[in-house]
Amino acid sequence: MQHAVQERKTKRRLQPRIPAPGVRTRRYDRVPRHQAASERSLALRPPSAPSPSPRPPARARSTLACAALLATFGGALAGCGSSSAPGTAADPAAAAPAAAVLYAGATVRPTGALKTSALAAGKALTHQANPYLRLLGTLQTPGSATLNFSRDLAPWLGAHAGVFLTSLSGAGTLPSQLEQGLLGGSSAGTFAFGASGAQGAIVLDTSDTAKASSFLDSQAAKAGAHATSYHGVRYEVNAGGVAFGLVDRFAVIGSESGLHNVIEVAHGGGALASTSAYAKLLAAAPSEALAHVYSNPASATNAAAKQAGGTTEGAAGALSLIAGAQQANISLVPSAGSSTSGAGPVAASSLTLDADTLASGPSAPGGGLLAADPEGAQALGELPGESWLAIGLGHVGATLGQDAQGLQTLAALGNTLTGGPPESSTSGLSVAGLLQGLITPLRELGANTAQARAAFASWMGSGGIFASGANLLELKAAVAITSKDPARSRAAVAALADQLRKAGASVSPASIPGTEAAVAARISGLPVVLDIADGHDSAGQTKFVLGIGEASVAAALNPPSTLSASATRTAAAAKLGEGIQPSLIVDFPTFLGLLEAVGLIEDPSISKFVPYLRSLTTLAGGGRELGGGMQRFRLALGLQPVGG
Repeated sequence: MQHAVQERKTKRRLQPRIPAPGVRTRRYDRVPRHQAASERSLALRPPSAPSPSPRPPARARSTLACAALLATFGGALAGCGSSSAPGTAADPAAAAPAAAVLYAGATVRPTGALKTSALAAGKALTHQANPYLRLLGTLQTPGSATLNFSRDLAPWLGAHAGVFLTSLSGAGTLPSQLEQGLLGGSSAGTFAFGASGAQGAIVLDTSDTAKASSFLDSQAAKAGAHATSYHGVRYEVNAGGVAFGLVDRFAVIGSESGLHNVIEVAHGGGALASTSAYAKLLAAAPSEALAHVYSNPASATNAAAKQAGGTTEGAAGALSLIAGAQQANISLVPSAGSSTSGAGPVAASSLTLDADTLASGPSAPGGGLLAADPEGAQALGELPGESWLAIGLGHVGATLGQDAQGLQTLAALGNTLTGGPPESSTSGLSVAGLLQGLITPLRELGANTAQARAAFASWMGSGGIFASGANLLELKAAVAITSKDPARSRAAVAALADQLRKAGASVSPASIPGTEAAVAARISGLPVVLDIADGHDSAGQTKFVLGIGEASVAAALNPPSTLSASATRTAAAAKLGEGIQPSLIVDFPTFLGLLEAVGLIEDPSISKFVPYLRSLTTLAGGGRELGGGMQRFRLALGLQPVGG
C-alpha cells in the first residue's frame, strides 16, 4: 500500500504539464530528487599505432577522438566568463542514462582557486589569453553563427555540464571536432551529434530556464528544426537528427535518441549517477578536479554487439585500450603555482590526470594502457639512469599485445587529426614511419596466436622501454624484457627473426658482446638497424632486448647507472604524491630537440602538436591500489612557466 502511494506521487511529480500556446521546448517545475547529486565535477584524458597492416576501423579511431573531445569539453567554458550564475548545481550525470558508454562531466563556471588553476594551466599550455574560447565550437549547431560566451551562454549557463554517448557508432565527426577544439583547425558546419553522427547529448545545467529556452529556440530555428514531442515532452529536431530541448532545468542538445534518453531518465529511468560503479568511482575521485570522463567497456561491448551482429571490434575494442575490461573514471586536476626566472616571478602550473579503474569481478582482467602494476615501477628502476624516456611494464606477456595495439590506434588517431597520409621529411624519415617500424616487432611478440604465446609470452616477465642521449650521436633506445625461461627467450630471437622476414624485413645474424643470441633487422620506416638479442645483465638476470644499435643493447643489459636511485626518479615520485612510485618518465625538451635534429619537427603528423609540446616540461606516471577493487594511475604533467 505504502509503495503504491509513493509510486502515484512519483508519477504526479514527473508528469509534464500541458505547455502554454507557443511554447516549443519543455521544462519541469521541480528537479527530481535523483538529480540532487554531488556538486563535484571531475574528468578524463585523455589519450597509438602500427605495422604494414591497415589502419584501425574508423569507429576505433573515433572512440579515442571522442574520449579526448569529452575530456577537453570539460575545460571548454571554464575560463570564458564570470561565475555569477551558479545555476542549480545539479549533476548532469543524473540526467544521463545508466547505459552510457562514455560520459564527461565538468565544472564550467568554476570559482576561486579552481578557476585560477584552470586559467593558469590553459594559458601555460596554449599561450592564449583565453585558452578555452575556441572550444565553444563544440556547441555550434547547424546554421548557427560563431557563439559568443557573454552574449549567448553567460546569461543562463549553470555551474555544471555533461556529455554522454550511448553508442560509439557513427561518431565520425568527432575527430574534426577535436581538431577544432585542440589544434585550432576548422570544422565549420560540423556538429558531433545527429542521425548520422554520434548518439548522445550535451547536457547543461541552467541558472535561468527562460533564457536557456530562448537560446535553444534560436539555435533550433537556425538549424531548421520543427517541434515534436516524446512522452509528452516538447522538443525540436531538424532533418539531420539534431535535437534541442529543456528537460528538468537541463538544456539538452544532441541526437534525437540522446534527448529521448534524457527524457526517459526524467520519467524515472535509470540514471548514470545512480549506478553503483559510477558512484563508487566518483566518490574516490579528487574533489579539486575540473572535469572527468567515465567509460564503461561493458556497455560499449553490448552496444557494439547489437549494432554489428555480435562483433565487438572497432569502437568497443578501442575502449579496452584505455582501461582494459574495467570501468574507469579519469579526472583532470589543474594546479597553479609560481616560479622565478631572471626577470623575476613567473606563473607556473601543472595538470594531473587520475585514471581510476574498477574491476568488474575478482578474476576480471586488469590493464589497459594505464595499469597500476608494482612490477612496472620496479622495472623502470632498472633502466639506465640517464634516460629521458623511461617506461616500466609489468607482466609483459599478458599485456604486450594490447599495448602494441594501443600504440597503433593512438598513432592512427594522430594521423586522423592532422589529415591525409603521412609524409616524409627531406631525409626520407617520418614520425609515422618510425612508429610503424618500432611497433612491428612488438606486434609480432604480442600476437594473439597459440604460436606466439608459446614462443614469446610464455617466458616474459616485466619489461622496460628507454631512450637516452641528448643528440643523435649519443642516442640509445631499447625495449628490455626480463626472461623467466632463458632457453625459451634465447630461441625467441630466431623465432622473431622468422616473423619479421615474413613481414618484409631484412634479417641477418649478428655478434654482440655479452649476448648468447643476436640478429640484426632492417625494418621499413627505421633508418637504423634494430638489434634483437638475448643476454645477461650485471646481476645475472636474462633479458631479451630490442635495441637501436649495439650500444643500446649494451646499455639495456649493463647500464653505468640506473633510475632506481636517480634524482630524476625521486623528482617524479614527488610530483605524483600519494606514495606512488613512477613507472613512466618523459623529458619533453630533450625529445623535441632530437626531433629537430633529424628534421622531423615539421613532419605533418606532429607539427600541429609541436607548439603544445613546447609548453611541456616533464611527464611522470605511476599507480597504486585504492582498495575495494579500485586502482589509480596518475599522470603529472609539468608546464613551462608563463613568461619563462
